[in-house]
Amino acid sequence: MAWIALIIAGVLEVCWASGLKYSEGFTKPVPTIFTLVTMAGSFWLLALAMRTIPLGTAYAIWTGIGAVGAVIFGIVMLGEAANIGRLIAICMILGGIVMLKLFSPS
Repeated sequence: MAWIALIIAGVLEVCWASGLKYSEGFTKPVPTIFTLVTMAGSFWLLALAMRTIPLGTAYAIWTGIGAVGAVIFGIVMLGEAANIGRLIAICMILGGIVMLKLFSPS
């Protein structure tokens, strides 16, 4: 259950990072509320996951999901560059996430 919470927390991190972009510095009410709600949910689920998953593993996976998700969101939804360097970086982050999961004690 902790791993599911951690994955959802990571997805919510992508949501709040994207909402942060659309909130334009917290000047737009709807994106601001979306950002704050998804941020709270993300942190709550991360804290829940950390009850059983080691801190370093949970935090690294959470930020990894958020980083990869934000880059993919930027490429797909915002037209950001999808050059070979960025794609290799995404693969490296994903490789690190998989290794942390494989070698995690819980």
